[in-house]
Amino acid sequence: MQDTMGYVHSVETGGTVDGPGLRYIVFTSGCPLRCLYCHNPDTLKLKTGKQSSAYELLKDISTYRTYFETGGGGLTVSGGEPMAQKEFLKTLLWGCNQMGVHTTVDTSGYLHANLDDETIDMADLYLLDIKSWVPETYKKVTGVEIGPTLEFAKRLEKMEKDVWIRFVLVPGLTDAPENVEGVAKFVSQLDNVKRVDVLPFHKMGEHKWQSMGKSYQLKDTREPTAEETEAAKDTFRKYGLDVH
Repeated sequence: MQDTMGYVHSVETGGTVDGPGLRYIVFTSGCPLRCLYCHNPDTLKLKTGKQSSAYELLKDISTYRTYFETGGGGLTVSGGEPMAQKEFLKTLLWGCNQMGVHTTVDTSGYLHANLDDETIDMADLYLLDIKSWVPETYKKVTGVEIGPTLEFAKRLEKMEKDVWIRFVLVPGLTDAPENVEGVAKFVSQLDNVKRVDVLPFHKMGEHKWQSMGKSYQLKDTREPTAEETEAAKDTFRKYGLDVH
């Protein structure tokens, strides 16, 4: 496969939360969503990232293979939205497949229709962000419609691809019982979901919004309590899901 160039915001080595084991994480630039709680608003525009060669990244990834083999890790492509640069994503996944390195894609799935099944199948695991269930809430949170994400979830099920679901709990925004219940019920009907991560809202990205001269709309929103987070997790557990 030919080398491809892509826009990369940053690279993290030694990540432990974006997939199993020790992860080499490539944060790509460009995203069609405008999530109110985005903690990487500096990745939203494609060309704000640094142009990088997929082959050069793969060369660097190859130096971590021993760690991956002993710790069960691999590559995670995150963002931004990895699917915004489909050819770059495909080359990274292909290269890791050639090396026998586990691959994970962190995505909302909104752009999945632009990717063929061959590319989708190259990833071993998908971290699928389902931001909300109630359509009006989803649109308020992300600025886009929920349909493509749900379609992608079903596409992954049909392709028998492993999935971890991610749901961010935001007081006064995504924590309505019918919203949490809706996500839980939908996810429970998919037979390829291996775990669910309920992530409490935080303001770690607020300073980035301010430094970019943008208004952070959730500045007055509090973080959920441990009890509220546990209650949301219990809703997912009620449907027989493995929740973290």
